[in-house]
Amino acid sequence: MTEENFPDYTRTTRTHAGESIEDTRNWPGMFLAAAGIVAIALTLTAAGYGFAGWAVIGAIVAVLCLAGGVLLVWAEHRRVQKNQDQRQFDDHGH
Repeated sequence: MTEENFPDYTRTTRTHAGESIEDTRNWPGMFLAAAGIVAIALTLTAAGYGFAGWAVIGAIVAVLCLAGGVLLVWAEHRRVQKNQDQRQFDDHGH
């Protein structure tokens, strides 16, 4: 592939790999989703030891963190796609 044809839009119709990690605006969403996964582990630990109150609080925090993180990453992905050239999409199918 030559430099004048980089990236290769003629054969590439999907988003590029690593887009979510390259964009630093995704990091808050990723950290929030990671905190949600940690909260799930803490919730399961609290439930296993019989701390029902902490398990409920942990479940609520886990759901909020995961939903917020996924929403932030999704919103940033949509913003990036709207700002990029629409040549990456194949609207006609195969």
